[in-house]
Amino acid sequence: MTQPTHTDPGQSGGFLAEIKDAVTTRAALLVLGVLALQLAFITSYVGAFHQPKPSEIPIAVAAPAQPVAEQTAKQLSALPGKPLDPRAVQDEATALRQIQNRDVDGALIIDPAGTTDKLLVASGAGASLSQAIEQIVGVVEKTQGRGVRVVDVAPAAAGDGRGLTSFYLVVGWCVGGYLCAAILAISAGARPANIHRAVIRLGALLGYAIAAGLLGAVIADPILGALPGSLWALWGLGTLVVFAVGAITLAFQGLAGVVGIGLAILLVVVLGNPSAGGAYPYPLLPPFWKAIGPWLPPGAGTYAARSIAYFKGNDITGPLLVLSGWAVLGSAITMACAAGRRGKAGAPVGSGLPEGPDALPEPEVVR
Repeated sequence: MTQPTHTDPGQSGGFLAEIKDAVTTRAALLVLGVLALQLAFITSYVGAFHQPKPSEIPIAVAAPAQPVAEQTAKQLSALPGKPLDPRAVQDEATALRQIQNRDVDGALIIDPAGTTDKLLVASGAGASLSQAIEQIVGVVEKTQGRGVRVVDVAPAAAGDGRGLTSFYLVVGWCVGGYLCAAILAISAGARPANIHRAVIRLGALLGYAIAAGLLGAVIADPILGALPGSLWALWGLGTLVVFAVGAITLAFQGLAGVVGIGLAILLVVVLGNPSAGGAYPYPLLPPFWKAIGPWLPPGAGTYAARSIAYFKGNDITGPLLVLSGWAVLGSAITMACAAGRRGKAGAPVGSGLPEGPDALPEPEVVR
């Protein structure tokens, strides 16, 4: 039996052979994928935030005489660029109720007997949004020789700087969701080998989501006093956000292996975070981000968290349905991928081995 001869790749093929040996084609493709993801991240965040512009902010207009309210609403709707979407309502009580129900983001209450009108805003829905309403209405009132008195009917909590705590809390939950799913994949292969493994992963993810939802809500309040509202409701929301994002990540991994982690980051971080309405609520975002935000987990979670904290849970059904839809879809795809593989094992993520057993190299026979 002869012993194999060991050669130095640098001597046999030079520096180029050394590079080929050090950086595999698979690694090079993954690096290119990371570069594309990084550029997409920059494009998405800069595109969403570089030039916030108010667009059709819903606002109620009330006056003692209905024709006055209707005429004012017509004037506001004719502003260049359509920054407002005004609608005349019966009285101040109706306007306030619409703000609390999250049907509108502000209300102008006209006082024909005086020269100062009242503007109702809700900074709990986002400080930048209430400030935009104040600025737009203030300019209009000034051109007519009138003043405006601002009343914040749903103010952000003292510890909730610019109303951003809801957004950051949801972002933290989302990060936990896809990292937990990624770790579950790293431990035993990106693709679940069978139905039992898929069920175990989803069960482990659910347990993590319950703990993460509770601890995140407790940190936000009462520990930091940054977000009011029902602790139980925030706990439930957090559990749903974490599980939905984790299930999406498991589904992507089932479909694409380790690349699925990048796809989850693309959906949740690159597209979801800048469109979530955190720093700039939906009416201030460009059309693309404004359109996709409510349908992605960060946006649905942020909107629901603000509703729980400042609006007594009003208008929360839609966001909860969105999150539930992602959770069900992710779980179903994860189970379907596991059923399709029928027990075929996958290589652990990061091992450098092909993820399909058929692609594993044949063992070398020493003669």
